[in-house]
Amino acid sequence: MLNRNIMAVVGATLALSLCAAPALAQDYPAPPAPQSDVSGEQAPASRLNQNRTQRPARQRPPAPVAAPTPEQIKAAAQAQAVTSGLSCQVSEAVLLGVTAEQVPMYEAACATGPGYILVGSTPPQAVDCVILAGQAAIDRAKDPAAVIGTQCALPANADVLRVISAYAVEAGVPCAVDQGASIGKSTEDNIIYEVGCTGVDGFWLEKTSTGWLTTECLKVLTQSATCKFTTPAEQAASVKAMLVGSAAAGCDVTEARYMGANANGAFYEAKCGDAGGYIARVNTEMAVQEVYPCADAARIGGGCKLTAAPESTTTPAT
Repeated sequence: MLNRNIMAVVGATLALSLCAAPALAQDYPAPPAPQSDVSGEQAPASRLNQNRTQRPARQRPPAPVAAPTPEQIKAAAQAQAVTSGLSCQVSEAVLLGVTAEQVPMYEAACATGPGYILVGSTPPQAVDCVILAGQAAIDRAKDPAAVIGTQCALPANADVLRVISAYAVEAGVPCAVDQGASIGKSTEDNIIYEVGCTGVDGFWLEKTSTGWLTTECLKVLTQSATCKFTTPAEQAASVKAMLVGSAAAGCDVTEARYMGANANGAFYEAKCGDAGGYIARVNTEMAVQEVYPCADAARIGGGCKLTAAPESTTTPAT
């Protein structure tokens, strides 16, 4: 009851004040109406003005940047290929991101030939996908846990055999290529590719400034190197085909080796199972010029090594 009386008195006093306000308003402008703070009490005008000046302005978030379309990425990769001096007609491209220098990096597949990793640096960089894959295979062979870095991932660029088969055709390799890889560089800093052939001897291909240099795997073996895509049986099959039409055509070649060459031609040894063997001399077109039974070939390049030569029936010259 006491509280109600106090409120009634306050209400009557407030009513009287409001009635007198119009007469005062003629001489003095009325101050702005005070506002209440969270406690229900009226806040001073100075405090209200301070709140207005300290309130930070509301900022709109930046508009999201639209991702480039596949067509835009392809066009940018094509421009980068041209800048890099490549004769690549880009058929597909992806944006891989940016480098630490904030320049774009693309993977591009080309209508013909290898694809590339393209970096828009100064000067521009272009890395052959076939060479990247070959180096990764070499590194993994040395260390299965090796960090191999960026690799090409587009399906067209993963088809290394397609590219190397085309190189073999350009180089005039006379076989059906079934395997291939980039395997390193020559002493002249030329890229070397190995190709495997279906059922016959494979080749190394070296791209020189004047064209392709081809080396049979039989010859590669004499250079303290190997061919991982060719078997001894395939090499024997190549020499057997070489002997067709010669005096050694009946030799069932089970092993073969390249012996070397001189001004008269190149020399190959063929082991004929348990029936002895031959040394064949061939010309630059790989046509057999002459064959020598191992029994009579002791003076040719040190003689036969794959088979034990029987006693010769020829009387040696005095």
